[in-house]
Amino acid sequence: MDGAPANPAIGVCAIMVPQMEAEMAGIGVHLEGISQIALTVSDLARAKAFYGETLGMPFLFDAGTMAFFQCGGVRLMLGLAEQPVTPAGTILYYKVADLEGTHAALVAQGVEFMQPPHLVAKMPDHDLWMAFLKDPDGNVLGLMSEVVRSS
Repeated sequence: MDGAPANPAIGVCAIMVPQMEAEMAGIGVHLEGISQIALTVSDLARAKAFYGETLGMPFLFDAGTMAFFQCGGVRLMLGLAEQPVTPAGTILYYKVADLEGTHAALVAQGVEFMQPPHLVAKMPDHDLWMAFLKDPDGNVLGLMSEVVRSS
């Protein structure tokens, strides 16, 4: 089809976004924040140990083939995969106050990092630092810290 985008979804999104914004403004839709994020895992017990013991997230409850943890104001659901899953391009970023200390504590527990802490961007009043690791299922996790520069 001449003039059609290579990925039809891109064309649809480009057309739908302004239309959806106008429609949502008319009906008063307002998303207040993310309440829960779900990650698919292959071994629930292993994932629970990693997120609960290694990363220190408070465990909330189990529900069948799912386990729930609290991370700040967002609930993390770990769900057992019904079929083999290959992690895709989704990255969860976790804010930490002390990136160097968190990195050292995780390395001491045997966690391997894809990238150690490094400066990503200099903002007007702080520096943004990040480090990247993978969970036992290969999901990429980012640790980020906003470090205020002293005058």
